[in-house]
Amino acid sequence: MYKFIALCVVLLLLLPIDAWSQSASKDAGETLTLQQAVEQALGHNRLIGIEKLEVGKASDRLSAIATRRLPGFDVSLLQLQWINPPEFRFQKGVFGSFPGLGPVPPVNTTISSSYGPSAFIFARATQPLTQLHRIGLGIRMSEVSREMAEGKVQLRSREVANQVKRSYYAILQLQSALTAAEDSLKLYKELDRVVGEYVAQQIALPSESLDIKTRLAKEDYETLRLRNNLAASKELLNHLMGRDIRTEFSVSQISTDTLYEIELSSALTRALAGRPEIKEAQLKLKLADFDQRLKRSEAIPEISLTLGYFSAAGVSVLPQNAAGVGFTLNWEPFDWGRRKHEISEKQKTIEQAREGVRETESSILREVSDSYRKLNEARALLRVNQLDQEAAREKFRVATSRYSQEVVLYKEVLQAQALLAESQYRYQQALLAFWTARADFEKAIGEI
Repeated sequence: MYKFIALCVVLLLLLPIDAWSQSASKDAGETLTLQQAVEQALGHNRLIGIEKLEVGKASDRLSAIATRRLPGFDVSLLQLQWINPPEFRFQKGVFGSFPGLGPVPPVNTTISSSYGPSAFIFARATQPLTQLHRIGLGIRMSEVSREMAEGKVQLRSREVANQVKRSYYAILQLQSALTAAEDSLKLYKELDRVVGEYVAQQIALPSESLDIKTRLAKEDYETLRLRNNLAASKELLNHLMGRDIRTEFSVSQISTDTLYEIELSSALTRALAGRPEIKEAQLKLKLADFDQRLKRSEAIPEISLTLGYFSAAGVSVLPQNAAGVGFTLNWEPFDWGRRKHEISEKQKTIEQAREGVRETESSILREVSDSYRKLNEARALLRVNQLDQEAAREKFRVATSRYSQEVVLYKEVLQAQALLAESQYRYQQALLAFWTARADFEKAIGEI
């Protein structure tokens, strides 16, 4: 009887050992590779889509501000119904004195407009001249703003890719653990049935049956917990990929032999060249510089070439059509020192942005170094747990063999079983920690 139980326990414990390398064929739907998941997320993630729309908005703003270089047109129409019609008074001889006619008009003359409606049209075309410098600065600021929006797309893409990798690795661990737990649950149920029959035949003790039932209940709970966590993780990954969270899929296994190897100096160089946060900080500095130059340009007088047109309908005294060309000048020669303080404020903003660049670079270097060390620690821990699992497996094999030869008690077999189960759990957690550390390291050096 006890040898049968030991044999069942051996089969029970040996099944989960290779769970990481087995395919979860029970899951319905497509088999999704990590590369496919990342590509799907980069193409359909809604947060990335929002950032891409922001780039489009920045392009529209740039196109809009560029039109300010062109002539501007404005037309005004004033229509009046006279309540008190205007009177036009002309002094005697205001138009001159002519031989044979005398002064025109010969006497002081008053001309009244009719009570009918009148309309006045004012039209103007203005071409900026000195303002072109300021408009050019505004265009360059808009170009920088668009580059910043594009950088945010890259930043969001890297964040989403990291989340996808973390979620994918978690699903991989849960999927493998669930497969092993379900197989263990089946064996525990069979073991419970057999031991129950032996208890009824008084071949086994009731305590042994209770022990098996307790283990069965624990395994049933563990299976339920893993199944719920797996469902939640799959919903999260579907959400990150921008598709229906109910879409069924399974993940493709990743070889545990593929370890990430890179020198720290090379990683730091790649991070400084590839991280969008550094480019964003540099663009903020550039934007602050343009903003100060724009403020300085306000001291330049605004001179525009202007073409004007006027027409009056319903008032016969006024001209029906009048047009002219000239210049418009707007200038604030004295501002009580306001502009000086505003420029000083912009200069401090530049200094803040310059410090921000240095702070960002330093933070990224620290992040890369920290993630590099954590990756090495995770790799070393994975190796430790792999050896620990192999040792626990061998101890369990020896204990089972000695039990079959009636050299040790069943209790020692159960102790070896518990040690093996614990070592398997630690190995799976170490493997997940390694994959997660690798995903964080790839994000730190700017990889997608």
